Amino acid sequence: MRGLDTPIRKIRREVFKEISRVAFESTEENFQDRIEAIPYEIVRERATYRESIYRERAVASERVRLAMGMSLRPENQAVHITAGMEASNIDEKYYEPPLMQVIPSACDACEPNMYMVSDMCRGCVAHPCRQVCPKGAITIRKGKSIIDQEKCIHCGKCKAVCPYDAISHMERPCARACGVNAIESDGQGRAVINPDKCVSCGMCMVSCPFGAISDKSQIFQLSRALREGQEIIAEVAPAFIGQFGPNVTPGKFKAALLKLGFSEVYEVALGADIGAVTEAHHYAEKVASGELPFLLTSCCPSWSMLAKIYFPDLIESVSQELTPMVATARSIKKEHPNAHVVFIGPCASKKLEASRTDVRSDVDFVITFEELQGMFDAREIDPEAIEGGTSFHDATAAGRGYAVAGGVAEAIEKCLKEYYPEVPVRIEHAEGLSECKKILTLAKAGKMKGCLIEGMGCPGGCVAGAGTNIPIKTAQAELKKFKAASTQQIPPKDLMEIELN
Repeated sequence: MRGLDTPIRKIRREVFKEISRVAFESTEENFQDRIEAIPYEIVRERATYRESIYRERAVASERVRLAMGMSLRPENQAVHITAGMEASNIDEKYYEPPLMQVIPSACDACEPNMYMVSDMCRGCVAHPCRQVCPKGAITIRKGKSIIDQEKCIHCGKCKAVCPYDAISHMERPCARACGVNAIESDGQGRAVINPDKCVSCGMCMVSCPFGAISDKSQIFQLSRALREGQEIIAEVAPAFIGQFGPNVTPGKFKAALLKLGFSEVYEVALGADIGAVTEAHHYAEKVASGELPFLLTSCCPSWSMLAKIYFPDLIESVSQELTPMVATARSIKKEHPNAHVVFIGPCASKKLEASRTDVRSDVDFVITFEELQGMFDAREIDPEAIEGGTSFHDATAAGRGYAVAGGVAEAIEKCLKEYYPEVPVRIEHAEGLSECKKILTLAKAGKMKGCLIEGMGCPGGCVAGAGTNIPIKTAQAELKKFKAASTQQIPPKDLMEIELN
């Protein structure tokens, strides 16, 4: 479902629009009343997607709370939507952890793991499904196969041998999408997320067909700050290209952000250029010399968190260089020390990265492209209709390429070949947390010596992140054209010295 314009995406966009509109337009006296009214604005006369208008409004109410950075309400207590607003109605508020939450009233309590015989069963004479079952869980009734769920051990052998593909594997879509097995069940069979396992990639959120999983947002706090006229500077991830319409040029997009109230706009690809240079130097000096067995990139926070939680022995091999988001933010703060910095990108887990204490002073807000679209809708800003303004600061193709899977490793490899042509380079990359775990397991076993290893939590890379607006292939094609239009392919070797001066 990633990249599809489903009703779930439309619902989320409507919530973001209404939250942002209240933040921009309401007074101190009426904003709580307007927040409480949002579920009734979204679900007016009858339910569209649920069996009752009451359930649909209940789900919308929880979406409103999450969109304001607050946690879900308890199911067994009467609590207003705006309860706890005072603690969230401040600029410094990121969100109440955990970032990802399952809305109980929206969850359909999907079967977590079950094999079932469908109507496609032909009642064949061979019955190979029964022959291969190691527990005798399959019996034949009126010529058709029946699986005894008490005996089934979910090995899948029956499904593998059925000549008619008549056996289905029922599995929670959110659990299937989670590469760290963080999806568990509550007492009523509904999905819950184990915060000790979750790395906040958001793949469960975009894979749930009921829209029962959502991340928390700063859209309300950012909209309020923009309304107050504070100095707020946007740093935009390179995956932005194409996200707001096929005809939205970088100049149009920048003009739309300025119209929304931002003071200035920077490319995060500038920070990616810095990262490519520094990690190229790091690889040549530490890995090629044998001082480190391998180097793990650090720009994807879900990948870094995966390594630190599940492979603590490999922490020393995770790059200590600043991520593109933080490197760009620090560059901005040098020029504008009193400004607030907003990271705008495709990634849910960047919210997690920004809330860490070591980067809190540099990145003040994080919103996704999806959330930004809601803000544009609230202010009736159409980026395609805006006359093109000045373009971004000129980053290189290497930095812009960080947005696709393999792009980080490719950028560093190109820098290495340019700066250190005598140094042999071994590159590996993994996309999706399941594949990332596999490659880290190989690294731990000593089978990745001398490698530069790139990991991306989202299959496809940043352009396939949980907060994107367009299909993945379209985003990849747009980014390819954006890279081709870059005036420079790789950053200069002394970029760090240039930045410091």
